Amino acid sequence: MSGAKPSVLVVDDKENMLKLFARILGDAYAVTTAPDGARALARVSERAFDVVVTDIQMPGADGFTVLREVKRRAPETEVVLVTAYASIPKAVEAIKEGAYDYLSKPFDPDEVALVVARALERQRQRRDARGLAARVARMPDFHGLRGTSPALQKTHALLAQVASRDLTVVLTGETGTGKELAARALHRESPRRDRPFVAVNCGALPAELVESELFGHAKGAFTGATGAKAGLFEEAHGGTLFLDEVGDLPLPVQVKLNRALQEKEIRRVGTTTPVTVDVRVVAATHRDLAREVAEGRFREDLYYRLGGVTVRMPALRERREDIALLAMHFLAGANRPELEGFTPQALQALIAAPWPGNVRQLQNAVARAAAVAAGPRITPEDLPPELTASASVARAPEAPGPLPAEALAKQPYREAVDRVRDAVSRDYLTALMQEFSGNVTHAAERAGMERESLHRLLKRYGVRTEDFKRGD
Repeated sequence: MSGAKPSVLVVDDKENMLKLFARILGDAYAVTTAPDGARALARVSERAFDVVVTDIQMPGADGFTVLREVKRRAPETEVVLVTAYASIPKAVEAIKEGAYDYLSKPFDPDEVALVVARALERQRQRRDARGLAARVARMPDFHGLRGTSPALQKTHALLAQVASRDLTVVLTGETGTGKELAARALHRESPRRDRPFVAVNCGALPAELVESELFGHAKGAFTGATGAKAGLFEEAHGGTLFLDEVGDLPLPVQVKLNRALQEKEIRRVGTTTPVTVDVRVVAATHRDLAREVAEGRFREDLYYRLGGVTVRMPALRERREDIALLAMHFLAGANRPELEGFTPQALQALIAAPWPGNVRQLQNAVARAAAVAAGPRITPEDLPPELTASASVARAPEAPGPLPAEALAKQPYREAVDRVRDAVSRDYLTALMQEFSGNVTHAAERAGMERESLHRLLKRYGVRTEDFKRGD
């Protein structure tokens, strides 16, 4: 039901603890209590809970039994364990079995509320990640060109429309936008699909070898030509020849390419014998060919010969609605199945980044992040620094800062108090670490809490001890 409070089951064999948890959580959550593990499992069999908070030491079914049964019956439910300080190693072990976190006695009421809120947030993020994964599975895929954005769908439609027509096609767009994928899509959708698809990067060929690579050569045509060799036009006979970065071809080769397109025949270097070729040419360039023609770097006759149909591949920044879907798609191929996805801050950084290298750059960024992520989700710190810097993403604190008093007064009381408390807590921990140069043991003594408790607070508020340690 819309607006219903999140449900929390509290399990403890001490009545005073059940009442304490009910007081702490009762305003924000629908709290159900159980005095032992057996009755807790009976409650869980009757309905699903968002969070279960359970003591470890109980007669009969203990906290570990409750944890295992809850995770077996309702894997989405988050479990928080409550333990005495001496049992913390057991609680840490339980986290490995699927518990979200633990609370050590004696605990601060604010810490209880914060842990439950974080557990619910993790649950929400997992649901969001599953929803995103479902959208990825439904994402339109036109021979490897994936996305739902109107810009890409328009490109898909144009490619499908011209694929069956035996026209020369020029693919334009920035580096990394998928021009070779588009060329392969044209080939696979064409009547030539069962014949060869031959791709060549014209900009990567040495100028003295371009003509030989494209048209072949006769034996003895030049030093080192110890035998006759067919060129790429002949290799692609009956199929498609993809000329990537066609704007980089030397002018003399442009003349011969224009003649080959016009006459449908080529001559190998060192011979005057024509060879008939049946090839569909798909060219690609990141250059503005009209400007290249105006400035004398590209032949006008070849420009018009190639320009049967021009298809522009949209830049990634023009289809930002596809970025999260593509990131999840690339993450699925990163061989890190234990990673659940991205934090909201990481997705925000990806969506806001400028992406001069487009989809290729995004794929590399996700692969890099997956390789260094400690898990369970990729954070902004795992992304390449240039992305988070350009997106102006706040690195450490995920909790929002305080608002001016007049803005706070417009929020519900609990939300306003939580926001101020989070900001004050973060400032206090930062000052504490500054004073003790990142020494958690000494800082915990000053704060009057256990070292492990301080560690958890530092982690929750994004305060890193290494940022305060003095160098030698």
